[in-house]
Amino acid sequence: MTEPTPERRNFYGRVHGKTLRTSQKTYLAEDLGRLSLRGVTREDNPARTPLDLAEVLPGDGPLWLEVGFGGGEHLVHMAAGYPGIRLIGCEPFVNGIAMLLGKIRSAGVTNLAIHPGDVRDLFDVLPDASLARVFLNYPDPWPKARHHRRRFVTPEYLGPLARVTAPGAEFRVATDISDYVRQTLEEVPQAGFTLVRQAGKGGAWDDWISTRYEQKALREGRDPHYLTFRRNG
Repeated sequence: MTEPTPERRNFYGRVHGKTLRTSQKTYLAEDLGRLSLRGVTREDNPARTPLDLAEVLPGDGPLWLEVGFGGGEHLVHMAAGYPGIRLIGCEPFVNGIAMLLGKIRSAGVTNLAIHPGDVRDLFDVLPDASLARVFLNYPDPWPKARHHRRRFVTPEYLGPLARVTAPGAEFRVATDISDYVRQTLEEVPQAGFTLVRQAGKGGAWDDWISTRYEQKALREGRDPHYLTFRRNG
């Protein structure tokens, strides 16, 4: 059963960035509404009723989630490479959402939906054990020690993640921050996941596509880390 959720949450991180191009404003105006999941926000679903996934994201394929899709490269790559699955991308940063929408138009993929906001609101309304795979690619590192509690790999996020992932579900984490690796290895197993693979530079998954954030990390001399966990069953 879904636990009661707070009326308001603190949210840290950027929502707006550089001025959007005219084309990006068009994508947001024309495409965001039809691609956004219904029933996630408190305004849309004040009772926090679990989503009817067959209604909001038609199809019967496995459900995957990308938390913080950045510019959308990986999300669209996965949607195109696995047309039989259903994908949700969650991202509050408007500029990233606009970039994703342009990529969706170019690729013509139809098996994904977006939650343009806080992933915790999505976790509130996802049914138990509904996710078969989850991606966390180059999350905000929050490098200062006093901000580590804001990272995704903390109980506030991992507890709800564990509830909505099915036994045997895969949780992939990519980061260029060694301390993020440390915290991930400490916290994720405590939430009910087992580490099944850990690799460094050159050891990405076979279906990986390098993102703009990874390319920036490599240019700045930071090596990537790739961690794969399996949900305990």
